[in-house]
Amino acid sequence: MIAAMNDDRYSRQSRFAPIGERGQVAIASGRALLIGSGALGTTIADMAVRAGLGFLRLVDHDRVAWSNLPRQSLFTEAAAAAGEPKVAAAARALHAIDARCELDARFCRADAGNIAALCDGVDLVFDGSDNFETRHLVNAACCRLGLPYFYGGVVAAYGCAMPVLPGRSPCLACLQAELPAPGDQPTCHTAGVIAPAVHLVAAWEVTDALKLLTGGPTAVPLHFRSADLWADDYRVVDVARWRDPDCLSCGTSCCAR
Repeated sequence: MIAAMNDDRYSRQSRFAPIGERGQVAIASGRALLIGSGALGTTIADMAVRAGLGFLRLVDHDRVAWSNLPRQSLFTEAAAAAGEPKVAAAARALHAIDARCELDARFCRADAGNIAALCDGVDLVFDGSDNFETRHLVNAACCRLGLPYFYGGVVAAYGCAMPVLPGRSPCLACLQAELPAPGDQPTCHTAGVIAPAVHLVAAWEVTDALKLLTGGPTAVPLHFRSADLWADDYRVVDVARWRDPDCLSCGTSCCAR
């Protein structure tokens, strides 16, 4: 009975023509790094593991808090009461969802000293972080290493996402050459955040990753997507021409070094 259930596990997903049985095998062979295991990160992890991803490395230095529970879908009251590391709580929940996915939980902060090691052995990187310093660190590392990076951000009811495909698309630094000054941008601490916006951005990131794994880089549209769910405002911008040849992260001189 269990074997039959396992054989049927991905039947609906593999019947989706753009994925198919071959695509499902490719997803199972996929290896991803997820930077951040908060609201966006846990939602990405949940979707990716349920889709059949074969390996996921989780990176976060924070612990589960009560304020996380309204939107961080892998955590429980018990984890919040214990102040459990987010990566440990997330890994336990993900293992219960699909024990075949290999999980590598790293209780640490991504920084310049460890980002290359964190990226080792993966095919792509998901953005589940909550600050631009980390995003630009990961963006630069992915450009240097030639790794696809799926950028996303959420605050209040607004969310945005964009794939960064080194050598093919603009990177985050092409769009934002300088980091915002402290206090210039709203944050979840100052403006709040709602779970539906988180799920929308996670869906964009994971969908693009599935397209990459099943169809290669050319299957991923070079779009910057944004939405304000409360205002019911949605935008899609083709960013293919936004690549900056002088970009310090992905430009010609950078790649030549």
